Parts: sequence; structure tokens; C-alpha cells
Amino acid sequence: MTRKIMLVPMGTSVGLTSISLGMVRALEQHGIKVQFFKPISQLRPSDHGPERSTTILSTSPTVNPLEPFSMGYAEKLISSEQTDVLMEQIIARTSSCAHNTELLVIEGLVPTRQHPFADEINSAIAKALDADVVFVGTPGTDTPAEFNSRLKITHQSWGGKKNKSLIGAIINKVNAPVDEEGRTRPDLSEVFDPDGNNEPAIDSFDMPKQPPVKILGKVPYNVELVAPRASDLAKHLSAKILNAGDMHTRRLRKVTFCARSIPNMVTHLKTGSLIVTSGDRSDVIVSACLAAMNGVKIGALLLTGSYEPEPEILKLCNQAFETGLPVFMIDTNTWQTSLNIQRFDHEVPVDDSVRIESVQQFVAQSIDSSWVESIAKGTQREHRLSPPAFRYKLTELARAAAKTIVLPEGEEPRTIQAAAICAERGIAKCVLLGNEDEIRRTAELQQVDLGEGVTIIDPTAVRNNYVEPMLELRRHKGLTEVVAKEQLKDNMVLGTMMLSNDEVDGIVSGAVNTTANTIRPPLQLIKTAPGSSLVSSIFFMLMPDQVFVYGDCAINPVPNAEQLADIAIQSADSAKAFGIDPKVAMISYSTGTSGTGSDVEKVREATEIAKTKRPDLMIDGPLQYDAAVMENVARSKAPDSPVAGQATVFVFPDLNTGNTTYKAVQRSADLISIGPMLQGMRKPVNDLSRGALVDDIVYTIALTAIQATQ
Repeated sequence: MTRKIMLVPMGTSVGLTSISLGMVRALEQHGIKVQFFKPISQLRPSDHGPERSTTILSTSPTVNPLEPFSMGYAEKLISSEQTDVLMEQIIARTSSCAHNTELLVIEGLVPTRQHPFADEINSAIAKALDADVVFVGTPGTDTPAEFNSRLKITHQSWGGKKNKSLIGAIINKVNAPVDEEGRTRPDLSEVFDPDGNNEPAIDSFDMPKQPPVKILGKVPYNVELVAPRASDLAKHLSAKILNAGDMHTRRLRKVTFCARSIPNMVTHLKTGSLIVTSGDRSDVIVSACLAAMNGVKIGALLLTGSYEPEPEILKLCNQAFETGLPVFMIDTNTWQTSLNIQRFDHEVPVDDSVRIESVQQFVAQSIDSSWVESIAKGTQREHRLSPPAFRYKLTELARAAAKTIVLPEGEEPRTIQAAAICAERGIAKCVLLGNEDEIRRTAELQQVDLGEGVTIIDPTAVRNNYVEPMLELRRHKGLTEVVAKEQLKDNMVLGTMMLSNDEVDGIVSGAVNTTANTIRPPLQLIKTAPGSSLVSSIFFMLMPDQVFVYGDCAINPVPNAEQLADIAIQSADSAKAFGIDPKVAMISYSTGTSGTGSDVEKVREATEIAKTKRPDLMIDGPLQYDAAVMENVARSKAPDSPVAGQATVFVFPDLNTGNTTYKAVQRSADLISIGPMLQGMRKPVNDLSRGALVDDIVYTIALTAIQATQ
């Protein structure tokens, strides 16, 4: 499985692009096959092209970044409450590189006034991809203790110690120049050391001994890494190029505004200096050119006020221009020019390969090498199947199955919507049973387009076709032609006969019908699968950060120990079939040997039977629910249990407990539950809750299509 690490900014201007570049480089240097993904493109105000990190890394011979979704597209889905659809599409895109990638570096969104949803979406992406999270922050004006407090707040907002995916933080721009609000403000006239000392500042940012997460790197501020090319500043100022010279290679490390006499200015004519002067100051221009002719590689000469030097002066300076001295001219005066220079964006340009290489290498060297080595050795936490990943898995498997599902409640509005969605997304072909005029009228009212993947069958036109096949199945039970015709007026019976005749691959019903009405015809006409002693059910409970399996919550009122063991085995096998690692908790009101009574004894006996039948499965019980899901409770109540604290499959002792629990969890936590999915039938038949949402129906159709292949 491809490991994923998501870089999450703790605020604005944290240097996220630089950290992304350095992280990719550090991992590559340890022989790890790395891929990069910025799920949602986020252009800075100064950007006029494609997403910066993706564009820069696309030039790498070893990294082929995944294409991000546009911000406009993402905002459209988020504003229409379709964030889950966006997450599934992000998962789909990451899956395209899984076959040749060991680690995927993901760059999160920066929270801005234009994108206030960034934190929420970052959390959703991290959960959807089951990514490890590394926070990226800058100290600004904070002391180490103050930064640590801010890191603690961020850590807690992401779930704190309960969230095992929070693995560390990188502190960027240590000892950077900042304004009063703590934002990095590299002013060319002040930041670049006037004494010529451009070495990175010594790291003196000593964090407290116990930060909330491991500090994976401290990147000192390095003025060399923000030194722009002369051409970058010329572009920013929209300057007229009088002499291009070496403007694409010379870097600006200091700005000198020349309002002084020549003797007081000579010491500022240094390598890497940007000399700013009025275009009519011929004395300054000539002095700069003399310095250039004497081997001083001045960064550039910038002439203000729209004053172009006299032709005689330009001719005199021609030899200096040939040394590579860039000369620019702008319309603004010196004061306005100074303000414009301060607004210069010091982000790494996508075409500055020299600076990009320096940034990557510098940041990579600042990341904890022992941590990178642990990744190279494969050290990682146990990963979970997230709800969006599960839904994506369902839709992909269903598409591959290419099955046809009959929906007996064809006139029901939610069912019509679900059928249209399934057809549009290629999840399954759907057959709606009902009056065609009524179905199309309902679809039109809901503005639903019933495309080619949806077939409408009027039951009155086809019922007689199934009388004889039904008699063949039930004649030995005393079924007569008259009774068969009467029963076939029930669309559930008609759909079941279509399934029996292999005209469709599965049935989904229950949005209107009761569970009994949905299940009875298949039990009579389809029967159980070979080797199955009973039919049971499970729900896939899509918790915030993983998927649980609950069984049996719909079929068996009071199973005995033998039946309960079979339910546990069926549920474990179903979980495994859908990508969930089955750790089965046999639920009771007592944990271990602490309680007595017939109900507890039944669960205890069922656990032993299940272990005997399937020693390959991880099953334990009796366990109370809190002991099954909470590590701290598990350590106290069941310290030796291989399941307690980490259960993924929950088998309830009876229908009363199971049905009550699943509905309480679903409605209280406002989460999606998919099911019930029936287990043990010869052909797939699945029931819906009468309160099912359209999404519930869509994913139940997907489940049914997948079951038809198993």
C-alpha cells in the first residue's frame, strides 16, 4: 500500500511550496519512490499560470506530479454539499499512481480569506486518503514556548493524541525577518545583509522538551534562497529593458536608493546590488558603469521617472553594458518604486531552476534524516480504510462488475434519483419496475435525467411471463396458478422472479417496503447459498475516519450461539471482501469473565464456536462496546485481547441490540450507513431502511452489484 504524507500549513506564508520540494528531495535521496499531489490548485495572487508546486516538480525526471483539481471546480462541489464526491475523485486520482509509488507527498490548502474552508477540506482529504499529517509552521514573532502553544492548539484541533495520523511538524523560516504581525516580509532594501554576510542564521530556536508532535525539521531562514533574478524584479515592475545583459542569472541581494552624492555612494556599488536612481542622474549611471567595468557584478541598474539617459551617456556606458550589466527603466518616481519593490513576491518562480535546486537541497538537509530513514525501512502505523476510500472502492468494483440491478419500488422518488446517479456514474444498470408515465413524471419534477443505463418495465405488461417459472419453483409447496398471479402483483415478487431467471443480477428494495416484505420472496424463491445455514445482515457504518461493520441488525431476532457464530463468520468474510481488515468483537453487556447470565454465556459460547470453525479469523468476546473501540478502556478491561480497542466488525447478541445501536449511532453522529447487506443468499438481495437517503440507495446498489460477482 502506498504510504501518504500530507503537509498541512498552520497559517499563511509558511513556505509550503519550499517544504514540499524539500520533502520530495529528502525522500528521493533515501531511495524512496516518491510521487506528489496538490489535490486542489491554489494560485497565489501573483500567480498567472498553473499551480506552483505541481509545475515545479513536473520538471523532475523522477517525479510526475498528479494533476490537481481546479479551485473553481472544488468550490462548486463544496458549495453544493458534495464534498464527499470531491473526496472520492481525489482518491480516484491518487489510485492512478499506486502501482509505482511507495510514498505520496500531499500538499494541503493554505487558509486564506478567499479560501476559509481550507482547514476543513485539509482534514477531509487527510481522512479520505488515510494520510499521515505533518504540520508546517513559521515562528513569526513567537518565542519557542509561544510557537509550541500554537502547535498544541493545532494538534488538538486535529484530534490530539487520539489521532494516530499526526506524526510531526516542520518549523520553517527560523529567524526570518517579520513585520509586526509576524508575517515574513523580506524587504530587499533591508533583508539582504548590508555587511555582505549571507550565511543562514544559526538555529537558536530551541523548542520545549515535550512538543505535542515530533519536530521533524527546523529550516533556518536563508537569504540566498529568496534572492531573485534581476529579470524577476523587472517583470514585477513592468520595466522597460534598456540592456538585458545577464538579467536572467544575476541575483539581487541588496537595494541601494541613490539620492546621495557620488563619494557617499561608492561603497554601495557592490556585487548583487540593485542600484535605483533617477534616469537623469548621469553621474550615478556613469559611476555604476565604471564599477561594472572594474569587475563589480552589480545586480542591475534601475532608472526611475521615465528619464532615459542621453544617447551620449549610453554610448559612453556601452562597454559596461557588454559586461552583462542589466539596465531597466520605469515610469514611477523613486518613492513609488521603493513601495513597489517592497511588494515583490519572493516565492520561487517556476522557471528558476537554479533557485529551485538550492531550495530543495537546503530544505532536504534540514529534515530529520533518522525519520526519513524510518520511512525508507517501512516503519508506519496501521492504516485504516476511510469512508471516502470505501465508497470509492465500492463504485470502482461496481463499475468493473457491470451488473444490472432491479429496483421493485420504481416509482419512489429517491429510488429514481439513485437509479439515474448509478447509470450516470457507471455503477450499475438499473431496472425500475412501475408505471412508465408516473416514473418519468416524477423524474421530470426532480429534474432527473433517466439516461440509457435506466430501463423502465411496466409490471402489468410482463407479470404473466413469470407465472409458469414461479409454479415450477413452488408447486411442491402447493402454489397454484391463481395464487401465483396474485403474488406477482407484488413488485418484490416480480423482481425476485427476474433474479431467479437470471434476467437481472440483484435486487435492492426497502425504501417503501418493510424488511419482512423485502426478504420473504427471496427466501422462498432464491433460497440460501450452499453451505449457509442462515441469512444474516450487516451494515457498513461510515464513521468519520474509518468504516465499521455491524451485524446482525436486520434479520435474526434472537440467534442462538451456533447462529451467532455463523453471523460473526459471515460478517468477517464480508468485511474482508470489501477491503476491511476483520477484527471481530462479540458484543455483550459484560467483558471477559466479569459477568454472568444466559445472555453473556451465549456470546461466550458463540465466540468459542466461531474460533473453532475459523481459527484464521481474529475474534474475541464477550466485549462491551467501549472495550471494543477505545484503547484506554481495552487496556483496563481486556488487556490481553487481540481485538479490544481496535475492533472493526461488531456482532450484536440479538436484533434488538443491533438495530437500536446502528440507528442510534447513525442518527446521532449524522453519518452514512450502507445496508443492510444480506449474507448467505444464493443471489444478492439487499434491503434498505425506509429512511434511506439517495446516497444510501446508490451505495447499496453498488454493494449488490459487487456481491453478484462474488
